[in-house]
Amino acid sequence: MTKLSKPSIIVILGPTASGKSALAVRLAKKLDGEVISADSRQVYRGLDIGTAKVVRDKRRTKSDTYFHEGVRHHLLSVASPRRIFSVARYQILARHAIQDILRRGKLPIICGGTGQYIDAVLGAAPLPDVPPDPRLRAKLEKLSPAELFTRLKKLDPRRANAIDRHNPRRLVRALEIVLTTGRPVPKLKVISYKPPVIVLKIGLFPGSEVLRGRINRRLAHDLRRGLTAETEKLHAQGLSWKRLNELGLEYRYVARYLRGLMTHDEMTAKLQTELWRYAKRQMTWFKRDKDIRWIKTEGEALKLIKKH
Repeated sequence: MTKLSKPSIIVILGPTASGKSALAVRLAKKLDGEVISADSRQVYRGLDIGTAKVVRDKRRTKSDTYFHEGVRHHLLSVASPRRIFSVARYQILARHAIQDILRRGKLPIICGGTGQYIDAVLGAAPLPDVPPDPRLRAKLEKLSPAELFTRLKKLDPRRANAIDRHNPRRLVRALEIVLTTGRPVPKLKVISYKPPVIVLKIGLFPGSEVLRGRINRRLAHDLRRGLTAETEKLHAQGLSWKRLNELGLEYRYVARYLRGLMTHDEMTAKLQTELWRYAKRQMTWFKRDKDIRWIKTEGEALKLIKKH
């Protein structure tokens, strides 16, 4: 097991189905590290199959701490899906986790595909503190997602380019910020991180053709594992169809299938298309960060770490 000579943070990022979680676990075993999830949906309890959450070790299930393959993971299943989990809340919890891991002499490995979370925890300022405007929201919520997206694209093309155009909650919030402040949603402004640590950002991208194949294979695997039953269970536990629609592509389209709004084949085809589009949006976000070192294999990651 290798120990790094200076306090460090390694970030493993990339689009959906690129293999980030598996790489993070292998690196954690080699480097005496612990993984901090940077996924905006894996924070929620009960959203397991649809978010590709790593499976918890059976012998550790009664513990408050989440282990996978013997590696400790942070910020998995820490929030109720009934309530919105904010970027600011993630920033606070993730920084506490980093400080705890470093204090114990281990390596923090941030792993995920939610670029906004990664930026926030590494020292980026949170989104503007614009309080909810019930009257404005009531007006916006009368519009369809397509109408909301069209309006956002006119007011803030940069934000529209990276947002999930089918997620009405995010669209409404983005428009609320723009219309309230009179300015586009600002880019996250990077500020110094204290205490100072060495940060290495590693982007995992196996190539477009390979990634698209992985997305389709993982979707098929998730459906066999019980994604439909998981969605049905979440609804039975009190999550409305509207809330499921907000919790990501998998739950959105499986919920539509359960409601009889599309066939199983239509659901599968739609998910394949939308998950690929989502992966491209993730890459659009990541490509603006010139500090990311892009790789395809674990060997390349180890070489980068050794050199760094």
